[in-house]
Amino acid sequence: MSEQNTHGNRVVWFDLPVKDLNRAAAFYGAVLKIKVDRESGGGMEFAVLEHGPGNGGCLVVKPEDVPLEADIHKGPLLYLGVEGRIDEATAMVTELGGRVLTPVHSVGPHGFRSIVLDSEGNRVALHSEQRPSEAS
Repeated sequence: MSEQNTHGNRVVWFDLPVKDLNRAAAFYGAVLKIKVDRESGGGMEFAVLEHGPGNGGCLVVKPEDVPLEADIHKGPLLYLGVEGRIDEATAMVTELGGRVLTPVHSVGPHGFRSIVLDSEGNRVALHSEQRPSEAS
């Protein structure tokens, strides 16, 4: 982790539990339009989401930690950036095996978000400061 991560941000890393690593890597690679690298170590299989010098995270095969359907509206909500692509990214969710829980909507001066279930059943928010119609 970079010094920027450990000293400049409250959230420094995340592990997102998944049932099927290939399916989850394809989902996040396509929705976020990023590279997802499969790795292994310490007896674990995981896939690191491209993040450059900023905060990052990975997909970890832990099916027992994926929320049950009854719990999808509980717990922390992780926001993932799709700057300028919020409508496109949200539309891709269902094509890739996920579900849109809350369509794209304003979060006031903080931009726009949609709340989705990923291909594994995890609830996450897709976030953009602007919608494409506003970007110039």
